Amino acid sequence: MPPISYVWRTPVKKPKRAKWEIPDPVEPGKLTPAMRARLERIVAKAPEVMVKITSRTKTVAHLKSHLGYITREGELGAETETGAVMEGRQGLRDIQSRWADDAALDGRRRRDGPLSHNVVFSMPPGTAPTAVRDAVRAFAVETFGGRHDFVFVQHLDDAHPHVHLTVRSLGYDGQRLNPRKGDLATWREQFAAELRLRGVDAEATPRRARGKVRKSERGVIRAIKQRGEQPRIERLVREEVVRQARGLETLATPQEVKGIERQAVIRDGYRRQAEELKRSLSGADHELATQLEQFVADMPAPETRRGRLLKELRRGLEKAQLQPGVEQRERERPERTR
Repeated sequence: MPPISYVWRTPVKKPKRAKWEIPDPVEPGKLTPAMRARLERIVAKAPEVMVKITSRTKTVAHLKSHLGYITREGELGAETETGAVMEGRQGLRDIQSRWADDAALDGRRRRDGPLSHNVVFSMPPGTAPTAVRDAVRAFAVETFGGRHDFVFVQHLDDAHPHVHLTVRSLGYDGQRLNPRKGDLATWREQFAAELRLRGVDAEATPRRARGKVRKSERGVIRAIKQRGEQPRIERLVREEVVRQARGLETLATPQEVKGIERQAVIRDGYRRQAEELKRSLSGADHELATQLEQFVADMPAPETRRGRLLKELRRGLEKAQLQPGVEQRERERPERTR
């Protein structure tokens, strides 16, 4: 396999093989057209798609509330798996009633089992909203059509064009939808592919392929901060960082050390792929190699959450040491100014 193949491999136990992971049968170490196309999008920093499971409804009341939220209580049209668009309050009530009746007939569901999975598909500002909506429709039909009920609604009241997709957990064959990390990665790739078919430049690479070690902040954590409160996990991390700053503990956890080491392997994979391209007689390959080297040079330094907090704490301590305390400033002021 080409050196670059490890870079975009999804970090899950049983990843589903994508088309760019299928090697050339004649020259396994050579970039296939699909691999090259993806590499070109990566070095060009194509916009990354966002696909996120935001919640799971577990009661009929919660399900009805969620359907009311995504449709703005009937103000926005909701498209179903049959292609029908349900509009107005009556349309909302029809969807709520049908899904509620189906849930009531599901006697095999566990008490805490989800009735639906709620997914958001989003793109950066400036992306054509129509393309986002059509890409989600195509994705939903391909992934859930003929197997699960679903409904989706597009929201245009945000800078990021996004679509809310709600999928009924119980399938027509009695099997329940239980998406894993690998499934979510596949969904991102499928959504990005549908966008590209509609003329939108989009990619779905793992975070580590872009040089990021630190995970993005969870929505729950952001919501707690917006209320003016400090999340418990962040307080514990800060306390740990204070101990690290005093030299009482090591800086990184084993998981963080592994992430930094993996980042070194990824960057080495990019560089080795650039060297392979330089050996080619093609001018296009040489140009791609130059772009790839620049992409690696521009990648951010690997940084963990604890590492970032430690830097902030040390900067604060240095700043405090440079500024004299209140009592010292009071003693140093001339007597006549007191």
